[in-house]
Amino acid sequence: MRDIYQNPLIERYSSREMASVFSSDTKFRTWRTLWIALAEAEMELGLNITQKQIDQMKENRDNINYEDAVRREKEVRHDVMSHVYAFGLQCPDAKPIIHLGATSAYVGDNTDIIVMKQALMIIRKKLVNLLDGLAKFADSYKDLPTLGFTHFQPAQLTTVGKRATLWMQDFYFDLLDVERVTDELMLLGVKGTTGTQASFLSLFGNDHEKVKKLDRLVAEKVGFSGSIPVSGQTYTRKIDFRVLSVLSGTAQSVHKMTNDIRLLQHLKEIEEPFEKNQIGSSAMAYKRNPMRSERAASLSRYIINNLNNTAMTASTQWFERTLDDSANRRIVIPESFLALDAVLDICINITSGLVVYDKVIRQHIMNEIPFMATENIIMESVKKGGDRQELHERIRVHSMEAGRQVKEFGLPNDLLERIADDEMFGLDRSDIEGLVKPEDYIGRSSQQVTEFLEDIIYPVIEKYKDDLGVDVDLKV
Repeated sequence: MRDIYQNPLIERYSSREMASVFSSDTKFRTWRTLWIALAEAEMELGLNITQKQIDQMKENRDNINYEDAVRREKEVRHDVMSHVYAFGLQCPDAKPIIHLGATSAYVGDNTDIIVMKQALMIIRKKLVNLLDGLAKFADSYKDLPTLGFTHFQPAQLTTVGKRATLWMQDFYFDLLDVERVTDELMLLGVKGTTGTQASFLSLFGNDHEKVKKLDRLVAEKVGFSGSIPVSGQTYTRKIDFRVLSVLSGTAQSVHKMTNDIRLLQHLKEIEEPFEKNQIGSSAMAYKRNPMRSERAASLSRYIINNLNNTAMTASTQWFERTLDDSANRRIVIPESFLALDAVLDICINITSGLVVYDKVIRQHIMNEIPFMATENIIMESVKKGGDRQELHERIRVHSMEAGRQVKEFGLPNDLLERIADDEMFGLDRSDIEGLVKPEDYIGRSSQQVTEFLEDIIYPVIEKYKDDLGVDVDLKV
């Protein structure tokens, strides 16, 4: 198939596991599962359906005769009825009762919910593995001082591990959202052509309680606690928006983290994994481009923007049903999941092999810490009898001149030497060196990392310990 377009999400990026969730096999097996659940529930509630018919359907659930369905769809131009027909060919005894009382949305919408729940569980698993990798990284580097940045300008020190907790906290919030939305997902259920359940009410002789029980039974048979209370023909498309909001939020977290990593790689402080034979540039052989982080950021933007599609779809539905949602949803929902699956795999790969250049980090600190130490220097000088106001002015003058030497002439920051040579401060070089130890300027960074891991992250990892161990194989 080299002569037609191939979706790069399948060819290059997403895992086979996620691609399988959105496959034709999964879709049509789920349709058949739903038809079986409906027939079983209708039989249990007294309709003239036999166990033989049910068994025949179950025997052929996974044996999908695609050729018959495709041939039929060319004739009738209706995908659901084509598969009802194909299933009936395999189940001649059950043919009269397949899809009894249902509309297309019964299999279409309920399958979408079931599939999205399966996909969310994969996202959850990969978030847990990402948090596990980041937790190991944060713990390893919780004590390593590094420049903090505000406005990408040097600010007070933090630690490499503490910065990683900022990424982790975003992903932790994303995991909470994934859990919440997964737990709250409900089926469309058995609602009929405009959501009134009129066809089922007719089947059960106007017995409202049986129709209500039918709705509950079908949901239970496919693993859900219930279905949405009311609907038109379809479930409200706000559900799609809620689900993709979680994907968008996670993509935002990915984009933020990978942007930070790209900036740190520019500073030569931290570097994403780079394989032995990897080529960074076709022209510049020396380059080590952060291509994993760039790819993750690129796909994340796609996911974030896809949320607008679900918002527009939800807002433009007419009354009980319109069909301008269908083509859009066939693309937006699967591809958002496939893309997020891909970026989480990339992030797991990145965080499992981040390289930290501690000597470069320390060099950057020592270029800036003289300015940060000035308040401590003033305090120490005051202890030796100095006047704070006069010392503050001398610090200001020395700082301006030291900054000018760095910016205008490219010279090292000599602020500490200037202070040591100024008799007003009464400090020698050893005194000053004792005031510029980076570890004295990181506040509670180390303790915050330990507390965050122990109080928040480790309990989550323990809760989902059976999900640990994702095998990531980046294709490109």
